Amino acid sequence: MSDKATIEINGKKYDFPILVGTENEQAIDISKLRAITGGVTTIDPGFKNTGSCESGITFLDGEKGILRYRGYSIEELANKADFLEVAFLLIFGELPTKEELDQFHEDIKENSIVDDDIRKILDAFPKAAHPMGILSSLTSALTAFNPSNDQINNIDYERSKKALYDNIVKVLGKIPVLVTWTYRKKHGLPLEYGDNSLGYVENILKMMFKKPNKDYEENPVIVKALNKLLILHADHEQNCSTSTVRIVGSSHAGLFASISSGISALWGPLHGGANQAVLEMLEAIKADGGDTKKYMAKAKDKSDPFRLMGFGHRVYKNFDPRAKIIKVTADEVLNDLGVEDPILDIAKDLEKEALSDPYFVDRRLYPNVDFYSGIIYRAMGIPVDMFTVMFALGRLPGWIGQWREMRLKKEPIGRPRQIYTGPNHRTFKSVMD
Repeated sequence: MSDKATIEINGKKYDFPILVGTENEQAIDISKLRAITGGVTTIDPGFKNTGSCESGITFLDGEKGILRYRGYSIEELANKADFLEVAFLLIFGELPTKEELDQFHEDIKENSIVDDDIRKILDAFPKAAHPMGILSSLTSALTAFNPSNDQINNIDYERSKKALYDNIVKVLGKIPVLVTWTYRKKHGLPLEYGDNSLGYVENILKMMFKKPNKDYEENPVIVKALNKLLILHADHEQNCSTSTVRIVGSSHAGLFASISSGISALWGPLHGGANQAVLEMLEAIKADGGDTKKYMAKAKDKSDPFRLMGFGHRVYKNFDPRAKIIKVTADEVLNDLGVEDPILDIAKDLEKEALSDPYFVDRRLYPNVDFYSGIIYRAMGIPVDMFTVMFALGRLPGWIGQWREMRLKKEPIGRPRQIYTGPNHRTFKSVMD
């Protein structure tokens, strides 16, 4: 295997090193391309063939359907790990000891109280406001209430290391509170802080679902399902929102501001909003009579504008490994809750037909994690516009870990180039003359 790549431009050849990752991924290092060629750049809309960084956090092989966090398979973590264990792993690089995990949880609980003025900001939002817009705004507002330095200061590293850790546990402590408050405000319920005697995931569920003047009954099946969902969503390599967090952080913007930008990026229907789009599609099918065969035919008709949401994946060319895990969990949740819902019946019919229809099987258009997560959230009683908020809750450790890695490695500020296609030089003439 050659250790270099040669690019010929206008008859002149230039050599560039080839980098090889630990999983034998290869990349041509063109970081000096513009400097040595006198201004030539590459163009790659959507950065589909461009690596923006070297990262030791997540490995993804879309062709083989592999996803690993720090070397651990997603299957093993989802079935055996606690979400906070995975969060610690993603952020700090190794699984915690029992003592480290207990301390991590204690520190998160101690930093979960949200300033009362944040409640006033929440109350100011209109009822029609989308929960993702609220969460992004409130996360950004946390910067004002937590002004401590969260940068990596190489002169006083130990001091900045502590400040960074403090902000990490604040993010993991306060944002779940904001998520559950957003849900409760929408449903006219009093805002809760939950119960610090509970585990991290258990407390999230209690903060969200506890009814006034009623005892809260924990459902272990739901706890297990949410724990898996959060782990499955915890990181996914350099996707749109993660790249946003890294590029915003590359300007040395703080952790709260960077995560707020990631939440906004995740909001879009082509990214985290896909699970919401799945349920909206199912609602539309129901409104049209619920004929799934009709809509499967429409999905196969290239001239029809209808698109089957929640099937296939832009990265995985095989079955999404997360979908295999969460499909089992979806069945467990539906069986445990005994939910009777025509929307979920439509989802089951679509799943059954897609897994047996040669058109979808040959193209590997299998149900993905967005399809099954939407079903679970629906069964749990979480409204459609909160689905992406739950996704953001799971993605927090990944965003934090990616931001921390980028800052520790002293990555340069993100500054993509462009190919200019506008007018050539023109002479200005004012309409005032």
